[in-house]
Amino acid sequence: MDHATPLEQALHAARALVLADLVAGEVADADVVSLVEDSVTHRRWWVEQWPAGVDYLAGLVAQDVQDALLEKYGRWPLCPVCSHGDPHALDVEPELGPDPHWVCGKAGVKVAAVGALGPVFGAGR
Repeated sequence: MDHATPLEQALHAARALVLADLVAGEVADADVVSLVEDSVTHRRWWVEQWPAGVDYLAGLVAQDVQDALLEKYGRWPLCPVCSHGDPHALDVEPELGPDPHWVCGKAGVKVAAVGALGPVFGAGR
């Protein structure tokens, strides 16, 4: 029997989606996974203050991890769409909303839903 609250379920789902993308990008080292855990801890407090934000957790955790990675390691995830110019990271859209996607702002295209980068990067082939 599952006794997890809707908040805990949403936090676990957000964690799982972001971890799936990190694994797909082959960057899910222990220190990077710690960044996910830090974000989940912070977002637990955030959504306790604003319960209506529960549907935004996946996108916010993805953005938090992306920001933390930029500070420590560099851009992630790199855009697989643009083959010319300087490498750039995908963005999460909407920035604050449900159903977050990784998008290429330069090309103006949705690349994948948060949690679904595996096929884009060829993971599992």
